[in-house]
Amino acid sequence: MLILEKAREIPVFHEADVCVLGGSCTGVFAAVRAARLGAKVVIIEKQNAFGGVATSGLVNVWHTIYDTVFQRQIIAGMTTETIERLHRRDAVDEEQRSHSVGYVLNTEELKIELDELILEAGVKTYLHTMFVAPHVVDEELKGVIVENKSGRGAIMAKYFIDATGDGDLCARLGVEHRLSSYFQPSTMCAKIGGWGSHGDIQNAVTGSDQLKGIDLQKARLQFKDEFQLPEGFGWGRHVPGSRDVYMYAGTRVYHKNSADGEDLTYSEIEGRRQVRSIMDLVRKYGPDNNLSLVSLPSYIGTRETRHINCAYRLTGEDVLYGRRFDDAIANGSYRVDVHHQEKPGLTFKYLDGEQVYIRPGYPHEVSRWREPMEKDPTFYQIPYRSLLPEGPYRNVIVAGRMLDADEEAFGGVRVMVNMNQTGEAAGVAAYLALSQSKNFHELDTAEIRSTLVQGGSLII
Repeated sequence: MLILEKAREIPVFHEADVCVLGGSCTGVFAAVRAARLGAKVVIIEKQNAFGGVATSGLVNVWHTIYDTVFQRQIIAGMTTETIERLHRRDAVDEEQRSHSVGYVLNTEELKIELDELILEAGVKTYLHTMFVAPHVVDEELKGVIVENKSGRGAIMAKYFIDATGDGDLCARLGVEHRLSSYFQPSTMCAKIGGWGSHGDIQNAVTGSDQLKGIDLQKARLQFKDEFQLPEGFGWGRHVPGSRDVYMYAGTRVYHKNSADGEDLTYSEIEGRRQVRSIMDLVRKYGPDNNLSLVSLPSYIGTRETRHINCAYRLTGEDVLYGRRFDDAIANGSYRVDVHHQEKPGLTFKYLDGEQVYIRPGYPHEVSRWREPMEKDPTFYQIPYRSLLPEGPYRNVIVAGRMLDADEEAFGGVRVMVNMNQTGEAAGVAAYLALSQSKNFHELDTAEIRSTLVQGGSLII
């Protein structure tokens, strides 16, 4: 059944040079980099705060900024600038030489720090504002239609950065995109009080998982039917500055696409149900623990939905063999980390050829995905081309997890310290396109790279 929506005139809320859709750290860094260079920038975010999965999703970790052997720094820019700002407020802890976690963040402090970055850069901001539709005139994207408490209006701009995570702008423009046949499942995180004692020796992968009188991983497997808990993988970290508040990421919502309205609704409710079930399990079988549910996210932690078809598709081989690109705008060393849909647990693939399948409650299955090499790569790169959507809209660039990468490559590049860099690159590219009256595809990538360096990024 269809209904006809009556045509109507709507006001123009704002006009800018660059419009960023999505206020994750990726989107914020895009907006700030463009604004610092001199562009007039507006950012639109559907939540009440910036930070995306880090803040609204409660995921309080950023991975290492060093290569796999911790000898060379490969990430800087606004990631390290933000870490330094959080250090001044005792709102970040560092885990040195860790393949699992580089920095643990107080993400409530991060919300405020991102506000400060936006305000300092003079970026026009719309929170609680939902992107509705693109505004196309003569086959050219001129603006976006949004809705908020003021009603429906338009944001007009010359260049657009799709940092929505799900590629909403590109999808509604009809840009070709795809959903992986086994996209990684979503996780509902929670902050839980009374969890262990901050400062205990932590498991390198799962963090401090020590509860009194109960091994949670084994108990979850043993009592999964009683509490209707799917097999998954649990990990977390304490909130910096607290003694016993722990961010726990231990739920799994399988086979639901967060870019679908009904699936997303189901996932949010099911994720919260699983959080309660985990706490009920601990209350029954680990009664010496005095747990309290401190907070739930305002948005489920979504790992993967749409991928936009771009000028280049990053492959697993590119990542695992550390291929270098002339147009590289981001570096990363986080292992390929695939959370499976078709079986419980996850698989880690390392750049030195090791592979580990982890299924909680079972011994780790260690093997190799390739034989040893004389010299292993220690980092990989993301090319600028993987941010350039195919199709007619050449004033649009993507930044974040909707970039063009195959399933294996995405397992490594998807983490926040990597995606942060794609935001910075998109912001710099938007300014250069504006200043040179070019589209994103026409830019000199050497100039993008050199401008990123001037702004503090590490370009290799």
